[in-house]
Formats: sequence, C-alpha cells, structure tokens
Amino acid sequence: MSEIQIVQIISLVGFLILAGSALASFRLSWSKALRMALIWGAIFCAVALFFSIIEFRQ
Repeated sequence: MSEIQIVQIISLVGFLILAGSALASFRLSWSKALRMALIWGAIFCAVALFFSIIEFRQ
C-alpha cells in the first residue's frame, strides 16, 4: 500500500466521521438519514462513472 493510498483512506474515514456527526447533530430519523445517504451514494457513483467513461475514451 503506497503513501497516497494511506492518505486517501485516512481522509475518507475523516469525511465519514464528519458526515456522521452532521447527521447526529440534525437528529434525523433513521429512514430519512438512510434515504439521504443512498442519494449521496448514487450521486458519487454517477460522478465516478462519468469520469471513468471520459478517461476510458481517451
């Protein structure tokens, strides 16, 4: 595992902690929080797919 991958994992964990604390501060219901998490996950996957398609064409 390279140093860049370690930094990426640490930043990802930090972002997840930040998102979790934001959800806790809003005190959303579990169903609403799960729906929002799935929406954000879908947005992230769509953007990642878009960039992988662009990279593949080049």
